[in-house]
Amino acid sequence: MNTPGGPQASASPPLLITPPALAPWACAPQASRGRRVPEPPAPTRNEHQRDRDRIVHSTAFRRLVYKTQVFVNHEGDLFRTRLTHSLEVAQVARSAARELRLHEDLAEAIALAHDLGHTPFGHAGQDALHACMAEHGGFEHNLQSLRVVDGLEQRYFAFDGLNLTFEAREGILKHCSPRNARRLLAAEPDGPARRFVDGGQPGLEAQLVNLADEIAYCTHDIDDGLRSGLLRVEALREVPLFERAHAQALARRPAGLAAGAGRRLVFETLRRLLAHLVADVVQHSEAALRAVRPADVDDVRRLAQPLVGFSPACRAALDELKRFLFQALYRHPQVEQTTATARDVVAELFRAYVGRPTEMPPDFAGAADRPRAVADYIAGMTDRFALREHERLSGRRAFPAL
Repeated sequence: MNTPGGPQASASPPLLITPPALAPWACAPQASRGRRVPEPPAPTRNEHQRDRDRIVHSTAFRRLVYKTQVFVNHEGDLFRTRLTHSLEVAQVARSAARELRLHEDLAEAIALAHDLGHTPFGHAGQDALHACMAEHGGFEHNLQSLRVVDGLEQRYFAFDGLNLTFEAREGILKHCSPRNARRLLAAEPDGPARRFVDGGQPGLEAQLVNLADEIAYCTHDIDDGLRSGLLRVEALREVPLFERAHAQALARRPAGLAAGAGRRLVFETLRRLLAHLVADVVQHSEAALRAVRPADVDDVRRLAQPLVGFSPACRAALDELKRFLFQALYRHPQVEQTTATARDVVAELFRAYVGRPTEMPPDFAGAADRPRAVADYIAGMTDRFALREHERLSGRRAFPAL
């Protein structure tokens, strides 16, 4: 028996793995460009931890649990949603950020917030809302994510939105049309839209999240496609990037494995595919950073091309996989049928609210710019709420009962 002061008491303490020191070109929180409304520092968290925590506690983040990734909620409980997608993006981004000595908390914050502006029903809802808003400035989900964190969230006495740091907002605004960029720049001359007018790049953490998003959805959409039965392993094996990972998994499969072997093989394949993509980003980006050696994040922003990226060979292979997914999954007749219905739901909701604004809550119904208020209201809906509202206003049920 071990007694106090005996062998148990003298055992070594657990090994604590601490993040490596930040690279000089990382976004250090103490050097942040700050928040639009100045705030005193938090006593126990750095500025980018604070960004992440505000995002996690936001209403818009919780809504992602019932927003479509590929498959609408009623099609199955185990398919990814925008919430689980965002969590997987955050995991990939944080792991790669540690290897590249970038700021992990900032990468995680951007990843968790990057889809806050997405509509119900995924890209189908976005396309429908953009068409409805064609004469009113259009609809861009990246810009909508910035609208969410800058104003639509209503949680604090001192300001609208979440009052995130410039670096987090810069990463959230992944794309922006020239027209919208000029409009944002007029309202905030030193804001995150400047690079879309003057050229340049965002910080490396933002660049990394862009790729983490791509890695996550390519790998998990394969999993969901196989689970749904719309994709088949045999067809995927015609794609070299998938076949490489599949062959590696087969080579490591224990002899005699029977129960659950098919699903285990899929998971082992996707695990190797994801690891390969992350390793390629890290290795290629490290080489690019060594070649350029930016002095700081402002040096990064002045560059014409991003420094975080895939190697040319990996980029070509991943693009081939994406083309396969586009044709075999995203344009599958079953998915197309669902997305066509979803587009009709969003368009009919838009017309109903523009014509009868009092059907919306007072904050939206009384807005001066009614079309934009309607777009904000619809974009904030979950799939389930949008379908319930559509049934209430139209008297028709678009999909089976949820």
